[in-house]
Amino acid sequence: MHIERHSLAKELPEFKDKIHELKMKDRHFARLFDDYHNLDHEVIRIEEGVENTSDEYLDSLKKQRLHLKDQLYAILKSA
Repeated sequence: MHIERHSLAKELPEFKDKIHELKMKDRHFARLFDDYHNLDHEVIRIEEGVENTSDEYLDSLKKQRLHLKDQLYAILKSA
């Protein structure tokens, strides 16, 4: 089974340069970016079967990841 990664640069390619710039200059953005990356990594590990959890837990992680992506997108749009 192929597990799709949801890196922010892949999800929002039009903001690739801005993502890099904000990661270097904006501590809040960098923290949210790290949180997003860590959640994405955890979701992938669960989907690959490396870790076993309940479906409810996996769904909650995916919702958190989406919420972080929305926050990051809002910052990118306003930057």
